[in-house]
Amino acid sequence: MTEQLDRRQALVQAAFSAIAEGGFEGFRLRPIAAAAGIDHSTLHHYFRTKADLIAAVLEHVTSQFEATMHNDLDPAARLRQHLSEIATAVAARPELFIVLDELDLRARRDEPTGVAIERDEQGWRDALAAIFTEGVARHVWSVDLDVAASVELVIATVKGIRLRPDQAESVVSQLCDLFAPEGASHD
Repeated sequence: MTEQLDRRQALVQAAFSAIAEGGFEGFRLRPIAAAAGIDHSTLHHYFRTKADLIAAVLEHVTSQFEATMHNDLDPAARLRQHLSEIATAVAARPELFIVLDELDLRARRDEPTGVAIERDEQGWRDALAAIFTEGVARHVWSVDLDVAASVELVIATVKGIRLRPDQAESVVSQLCDLFAPEGASHD
């Protein structure tokens, strides 16, 4: 069983690398199987379809960000920490965001990828909405805000900083300051 999990993870990593290096234009199952050390004919033993492999790559990438949501912090600090960790990752691990960009583009033309992206982003939307809702209840934001619009503003900002990793940290800091300036008290 461990060997099967190792092969499965090797396939996910090989597919991730293929997308990061060449996008979906160069996404071919034979080279991915070879990079994982298996014959292409056995790849379907691990992933029934190409869409299943792509979904596993999405899960691999997004799982890298699960630990960025620190539920032990107050809402403003939680938002700031979450976005700061993402901004740091944008600069330090650009391949994660290249793959996310490729997946976002593919989702526009490929329904299974679109469904997987939407499911994943809904979890992120829910977590951000919880932060904003709690902050509204605790009066921590410097402005009256629309929770849904604030969630979309954060997501759009994060997707935008992928294009400017050198500006990521200052952009998310500025965004957080718009909601709740660091060190300010709103109670």
